[in-house]
Amino acid sequence: MQAGIGERRLTGRTVLICILTFFGVIISVNVTMMSLAIKTLPGTEVENAYQSGLVYNREISAAHAQEARGWRVAAHVGRGPDGHGSVGVEAHDASGVALRGVTFSARLVRPADSKADHTMMLSEREAGVYRGETEGVAAGQWDLVIEADRDSERLFLSRNRILLP
Repeated sequence: MQAGIGERRLTGRTVLICILTFFGVIISVNVTMMSLAIKTLPGTEVENAYQSGLVYNREISAAHAQEARGWRVAAHVGRGPDGHGSVGVEAHDASGVALRGVTFSARLVRPADSKADHTMMLSEREAGVYRGETEGVAAGQWDLVIEADRDSERLFLSRNRILLP
């Protein structure tokens, strides 16, 4: 059969070009998506997994000691529309006495991007009340990590997932 006027014949060359174009588009999209995924999610959260495994038993004993102290620590996190973030902590011992002379720090940790983390040293405003502020806090999901130290010994550690508007 002959092609009519205005009709194109389907040749082997046309089929080859269509197949190569199709797979070229698929491969280029896959390469682009793969490179974006690798750049935005580096994968590991721990620098050295072996060393982290070695300190595991120390972390367990520290958690037991923290539980035995019976401290009650309440935190409040706020974020303004301009990205100004604040963390407030109220801390009391097991008998309800306000904790004094303890160094509190707070970290806002972005679960997917460690480059966006914020660290704050909380200053004691009054007995048992500690506050700190930072700039550039984006809305979304964060991990709030609160630590309390005295004489270079960590006495308290808390990690909670929060959502900031």
